[in-house]
Amino acid sequence: MRLGAALMALQRGFNLGMPLPRPMPAVRAGVEELRLRGESGQYRVFCYRKSAAGILVPRAFHKKTPETPKTEIELARRRLTEMLNAYEEDGGRP
Repeated sequence: MRLGAALMALQRGFNLGMPLPRPMPAVRAGVEELRLRGESGQYRVFCYRKSAAGILVPRAFHKKTPETPKTEIELARRRLTEMLNAYEEDGGRP
């Protein structure tokens, strides 16, 4: 499945089922890691569906190691916090 199709399915409320999404509580409760394969390798996309603003995608990257690097997790955590704070500061408007 391609990224755009996966995000559209999530937005419409479909459950993609394993192995495509995997919970990533290390980023934040409610974050899922979409596991996608492309022509040039494997990709991971962190997405958060529990925001009133819609699906938030704080990080996507080309996966090159067996484990998800801690730097990617920390970056996703920081960006998601920034996105949620910006949404709140905007008065809850996407």
